[in-house]
Amino acid sequence: MQHALTHRDSPFINFKDFDFPDKRGHGHRWVSIKRFLLPVGTPNDHDLLSALIAHPEFRDTYDGAGVWTEPRHGQWWADRITPRTYEAVDESRATATVRTWATSGIPLPPDLGAKLQEAVYTPIRQATSRYVLGTLPDDAHHDYGPLHIDFHELVLIDRRIGALTLLVAADD
Repeated sequence: MQHALTHRDSPFINFKDFDFPDKRGHGHRWVSIKRFLLPVGTPNDHDLLSALIAHPEFRDTYDGAGVWTEPRHGQWWADRITPRTYEAVDESRATATVRTWATSGIPLPPDLGAKLQEAVYTPIRQATSRYVLGTLPDDAHHDYGPLHIDFHELVLIDRRIGALTLLVAADD
């Protein structure tokens, strides 16, 4: 099946891979990054969000099982997520959402801070539009959700480089 977005890669930042002084600071936190190439004749943001939701890579529960054929996304039924579920946000709010979650009052190891700068904060800054997944009703949780303590999802669209990035920052 042909999809409007082409999946490029899926880098993963696991906080456990970094040396926190107290050996507990990682808090089982991680960031999943799914990057896509925009289609030729790039449609409007609403259509790009629709294409993302329709893409098989969107069917990920982020529980280590990988992409599913079943209609789940994170802790929700995927069909409960629409382009209208996403709220446009500015750079400041998008960055603050991730930074507040990532630090949780604990200083980050310098190499993790540098990795987040490169893979998360720079793409947020460079995006031409940014969206955060809004609040979904409780009945949108799938049969074994919620799975995560915190779950933050951003969609970054960068028309200058022709990319859409799905960022999920969560902890188990």
